[in-house]
Amino acid sequence: MISGYRRRESVPVDIGGVVVGGDEPIVVQSMTNTPTADVEATVEQICMLAMAGSELVRVAVNTEEAAAAVAAIVEGVRDRGFSTPIIGDFHYNGHLLLEQFPACAEALGKFRINPGNVGIGEHRDENFAAVVRKAIEFGKPVRIGANWGSIDQTLLSRLMEENAAAPEPADSSTVIREALVQSVLRSAELAEETGLGHDRIVVSCKVSSVQELIAANRQLAARCDYPIHVGLTEAGMGEKGVVGSTAGMAVLLQEGIGDTIRVSLTPEPGGERAQEVRIAQQILQSMGLRFFTPQVTACPGCGRTESTFFQEMAAEVEHYIRERMADWHERYPGVENLEVAVMGCVVNGPGESRHADIGISLPGASEEPKAPVYIESELFTTLEGERIVEDFLQVLDDYVERKYGA
Repeated sequence: MISGYRRRESVPVDIGGVVVGGDEPIVVQSMTNTPTADVEATVEQICMLAMAGSELVRVAVNTEEAAAAVAAIVEGVRDRGFSTPIIGDFHYNGHLLLEQFPACAEALGKFRINPGNVGIGEHRDENFAAVVRKAIEFGKPVRIGANWGSIDQTLLSRLMEENAAAPEPADSSTVIREALVQSVLRSAELAEETGLGHDRIVVSCKVSSVQELIAANRQLAARCDYPIHVGLTEAGMGEKGVVGSTAGMAVLLQEGIGDTIRVSLTPEPGGERAQEVRIAQQILQSMGLRFFTPQVTACPGCGRTESTFFQEMAAEVEHYIRERMADWHERYPGVENLEVAVMGCVVNGPGESRHADIGISLPGASEEPKAPVYIESELFTTLEGERIVEDFLQVLDDYVERKYGA
């Protein structure tokens, strides 16, 4: 048990064989950015995301062409050998598309509904209920996901008016958070009144501010037992998106809030979409909540290290493990828990290497050109010469076979 960590209790929801909530592991998901009407491109990207480790993949279903393509997309993904559930993201016209394209409704693993843009006034509840009835008809769960960029304006206006008339009005951000939470919970209540089971609902409150994300999800978690999808919306590009997503989600996850997560990165031009999957996995792995691939610990380098060599070796070990993981997962159950250390000098090298399952302490500047290798805290061998990297990888292979092999 992780110190200070206790998972929030939630009702498990089965999404096409992937269970979210309850005692199940926190699920990583992602979303395509291809035009859904382009079947070939969307199938290719879903398979790439699934291969990277995305356990749920969402696609935009925003036009008749997109809805008509969904069944072929799911079939194409299944033909490629992936069972990953595909989620349909509906806005504005979902009630019409699901009625018009029953094959789309049948093929999807879950519907995502945004209560802020399903309609205005009385049409809002009618359209929302129409989507829910399709979920019931086809046996699909739903995610009711409010977003502060498309908040229910009728509800927000009413709460703002009530707040303005209060003896001590709250600030606007507090009212917006309350509107998000109320929008989700009122919609969930309507879904259940329409006939959807309590165990068929996932909820989310998405914002692009770290502090607002934390505050809104704390409120949501305190007021329901539905599984919660967590993540910054529009997290941004590069370091900003990675750091912001990590900062917000790590706080919530440590408090036991979050049953499925997405890192909504804006890719660099030409960048790989699967980056968001790997970062989500790394957040969970760094916190000790799930393990996906062996961790490689490496020091940052300083004036004591022969920096070029240890950096190159650390990168080579990382690359070697990634290349072997498909085979290792099949042959060596539990190998994702392996900890490897590649250290650059005598100061912390031996100690970090002993903490890892297997580690090497490379010689730093002015040190004797020898590299002790430690396995499970004990000195196993000492490497030297031009084949240190190759020899260490062989020791690593042998250790994996010995520790995790049948």
